[in-house]
Amino acid sequence: MTAEPVHFYFDPACPWAWMASRWIMEVEQVRDIDVTWRQMSLWALNEDKDIPEEYREFQERIHPMSRVLARAIAEHGDDVAKPLYDALGERIHHQERKDLDAVTAEALAEVGLPAELMAAGDDASLDEVLREKKQRVTELVGDEVGTPTITVAGSSFFGPVVSPAPQGEAAGRLWDGCVLVAGTDGFFELKRTRDRDPIFHV
Repeated sequence: MTAEPVHFYFDPACPWAWMASRWIMEVEQVRDIDVTWRQMSLWALNEDKDIPEEYREFQERIHPMSRVLARAIAEHGDDVAKPLYDALGERIHHQERKDLDAVTAEALAEVGLPAELMAAGDDASLDEVLREKKQRVTELVGDEVGTPTITVAGSSFFGPVVSPAPQGEAAGRLWDGCVLVAGTDGFFELKRTRDRDPIFHV
């Protein structure tokens, strides 16, 4: 039996995408799925939006890192997306590192990618690549959402936004529910107010 193909779209700076990525890694252990990891750019998603100045500053801070990630994937293939995402996310979300240039350089080194990729952080030509990555996601789920976005069995959805990340069979049950509602014609939204921040350590 062939594993169900799944596409997981992430921005490495998004804490909720990170939570969902840890969850779907648990799902891989208890459900027959095959995850392909795809970059999405929150910078590109928000570049033309009216957002708070503090969030705008955050988008500009993550912008060079997003360019480097895009160049790394373009030059070294889709297989580097997940290990590079893991290396970036560990430093950003778990270690709470703020120097994103240092974080990016260390992540490249960890996964064995050339340090010369850091130059991509200043390459404005990559912005069109980031916009194209964003466009793929907005074509799937619209431009009112972001990351994480997941595609499975012909359906796409934003989320889940969950904290902490369920483990074991609990992860599998959440997956079953997400697939069920995403595959329901005309279904758009389940939501409630968040009452906690991402819980990275359980």
